[in-house]
Amino acid sequence: MKNLLLTGGCGFIGANFIRYLLEESDFKGRIINVDKLTYAGNSENLAYIESQFSDRYIFEKKDICDFKGMEEIFSKYLIDTVCHFAAESHVDRSIVAPDAFIQTNIIGTFNLLELARANMDQLILFHHISTDEVFGSLGNRGFFTEKTSYKPNSPYSASKAASDHIVRAYNKTYDMPTTISNCSNNYGPYQFPEKMIPLMILNAIEGKDLPVYGDGRNIRDWLFVKDHCKAVWKIMKSGSRGETYNIGGNCEMKNIDLVEQICDLLDETTEKLPNRSRKELITFVKDRPGHDRRYAVDFSKTKNNLGWSPEESFKSGMKKTIQWYISNRKWADRVKSGEYRFWIKKQYR
Repeated sequence: MKNLLLTGGCGFIGANFIRYLLEESDFKGRIINVDKLTYAGNSENLAYIESQFSDRYIFEKKDICDFKGMEEIFSKYLIDTVCHFAAESHVDRSIVAPDAFIQTNIIGTFNLLELARANMDQLILFHHISTDEVFGSLGNRGFFTEKTSYKPNSPYSASKAASDHIVRAYNKTYDMPTTISNCSNNYGPYQFPEKMIPLMILNAIEGKDLPVYGDGRNIRDWLFVKDHCKAVWKIMKSGSRGETYNIGGNCEMKNIDLVEQICDLLDETTEKLPNRSRKELITFVKDRPGHDRRYAVDFSKTKNNLGWSPEESFKSGMKKTIQWYISNRKWADRVKSGEYRFWIKKQYR
């Protein structure tokens, strides 16, 4: 893998993956990071990488929906590997404005696959990052496996399901070397503050309301972002082409329990609020449409075939995450300005 095209590298998981590849992994090639820099993309996330790895890291501001622009990238850098993170990913936004999700997640993925197919003579791998949300909602028991039928319930998850199917089809039809990973909910440094965990951390620090959908009993499986990065790299190096791998955190938790744990950790490690516990900030808000009740991921295939398991417990990962947001308040303040501020005001008014 000499020339790795990584899409969406200025986003939350993409930026963490680039840091992991260049600082900690055995990857020896160069990374060409393509990002449109929408509201959730922030080149500041990789300022250190750009200065320290100038010989192995290249940034190009491009839109994956721009076929001609992406064609230039493939030609200019002799791309031999693709790791496709770029996606519109916030479920709430997909409910309000689904069109961007169809364009980026489906058409953008199609463009990349077509360009990879045009360069099959040098293509080593096309790895597609996806989500456990494509499987829909679980009952009280059971887990999502790689054989679980797709049943997406939001425009976001439907667009990701479509892109998964297209990637699989290119493997079967054109013998393209592909892998797909479906991961559970990530958390950790650099996550955009509209997502649940950073929103709760930052609001709790500032003594603001902590909005929890419905009755707060929706269950998610939580995965520390660096554990996800390690799993993706194992799949890219050693995964069987044409296969799909689940990546889970082995950490099921009700949303209300998650928020209460964040409150407890902040009360323990930071200055307490005057005359009240942070749990008193919890406010239940109207549930969002199509809100899946439970996700839980069986990652035994990834564990048994590739030797990967999550290393961080929820408590250890959450302590690291909270400390990062406390230490990077200026970053959070900059990110929360502009479009994001008006979105939150509208969403939770």
